Amino acid sequence: MSATPRPIRFLWTMSNLRLVIFDVDGTLVDSAALVATSFSRAYEVLGLQPPPREKALHYVGISLNQIFPLLSPELDSDTHTALAAAYREVYHATRLEMGDAAAAPFFPGARAALDELKVQDWTLLAIATGKAQRGVDAMVAAHGLEGYFQSQQTADGHPSKPHPSMIFTCLAETGVAPERTVMIGDTTYDMDMGRSAGVRTMAVSWGHHPVDKLKADAVVTDFADLLPTIDQLIGPPE
Repeated sequence: MSATPRPIRFLWTMSNLRLVIFDVDGTLVDSAALVATSFSRAYEVLGLQPPPREKALHYVGISLNQIFPLLSPELDSDTHTALAAAYREVYHATRLEMGDAAAAPFFPGARAALDELKVQDWTLLAIATGKAQRGVDAMVAAHGLEGYFQSQQTADGHPSKPHPSMIFTCLAETGVAPERTVMIGDTTYDMDMGRSAGVRTMAVSWGHHPVDKLKADAVVTDFADLLPTIDQLIGPPE
């Protein structure tokens, strides 16, 4: 499911346009506490011992139905399915209780960077996330991001990261060339997905995986450095 496209002014040709694709959890929003709590309570609902917090957070980014077999390979597939269902219920209930903006706030500087990119006629924005579409819709509504993203790709309609399907769809929906596209994320799943799709990759240092493991084309340690680094990777308008 895609967002309503922002009109493109025709003074920019398709070869001028560039595409910036963002991961969500761990990149734009800090949902670590919400996610860790949801994992822990899902196990407790089934009377099971939760895995360590850091182990659970390591798998943030891939599709939920693939996480529990990796977290708990000793459990059977029915239990994995039950854990995923319990996680969804806890996550949704906690979001409703806290409010989405409080449960998953922007990292410092994220909103300012999105605002600055949005007003650039030559830059299109997209999302490629392991979240469900319902979660993305809630995040967009909570933070007032309607109209920001020309393409929204979620776990509902694609193979899990690092499969490049989400990026290929972003490229198809926007018409931007791979060499004018950058994938921004915080995990090896994001970087591997970007490389598989033939786009440039940028890692943020505040996410779930150590940056020295990501093998990204560039690394930023502050959102203030994001826009200059995008210019370096895929260039300003030609």
